[in-house]
Amino acid sequence: MAKYNIFAAPVSSVYPHYVTKAERKGRTRAEVDEIIRWLTGYSQDDLERTLEAETDFTDFFREAPAPNPVRRRITGVVCGIRVEEIEDPLMQEIRYLDKLIDELARGKAMEKILRSA
Repeated sequence: MAKYNIFAAPVSSVYPHYVTKAERKGRTRAEVDEIIRWLTGYSQDDLERTLEAETDFTDFFREAPAPNPVRRRITGVVCGIRVEEIEDPLMQEIRYLDKLIDELARGKAMEKILRSA
């Protein structure tokens, strides 16, 4: 049994919320996908396949082809918790993604979101 319900949830059940959050603020689905690809190393085709297969968050992050080592630079608060202090590795990965989507929705430049500037 998953420690948190989100671990067993399909990424595809949350993905539309990421897109909606971004689009409400004038951002795009393509930017959401770019963030996910940067974080995980999935290609666009592989990302789309995992969404169609209703892969849960546990397998999504466990099977990520190339988790970006720069993701460790992601800091800040999501749901009242500092992402850099989250002890559960899977929950931390999920919150990294949440934080990046929050930054996108707040209008932050992609190069800053992707920690390249």
